[in-house]
Amino acid sequence: MKENLIHYRTCVCNINYHMVWSVKYRRKILSAEVEAYLQKLVQEIAEDKGFTVHLFECGEGDHVHCFVSAPPKLSITAIMKYLKGISGRKLFERFPEIRNQLWKGELWNHSYYVEMVGSVSEENIRRYIEHQSKAY
Repeated sequence: MKENLIHYRTCVCNINYHMVWSVKYRRKILSAEVEAYLQKLVQEIAEDKGFTVHLFECGEGDHVHCFVSAPPKLSITAIMKYLKGISGRKLFERFPEIRNQLWKGELWNHSYYVEMVGSVSEENIRRYIEHQSKAY
């Protein structure tokens, strides 16, 4: 576990997210060329905004999976806003033909899935807290 810790000025943490979001109307527009550009773009966005993308994959041409580590100052909503907003705009600029397969000029579905991924299970945390010494 200690090798996963990230040291900042005022804290030490290990905050990881598994995030999934999909193309509007589940259109299968994420071809190999679009996926390669999107992967590069997502890495650039992460570097610019201060988080790390460890894994990135497009699934079935209509959705994206990311495994991300972030500092506590970045909320998951901010991370998703950066990833979906910036990537959507830049993908439309680079591949204007995909706009024809979507309505209203939106690339990504408004919703997303996120799960926090930790190195310690809830059960272990509960056991640790319950067995703390009460002596002061």
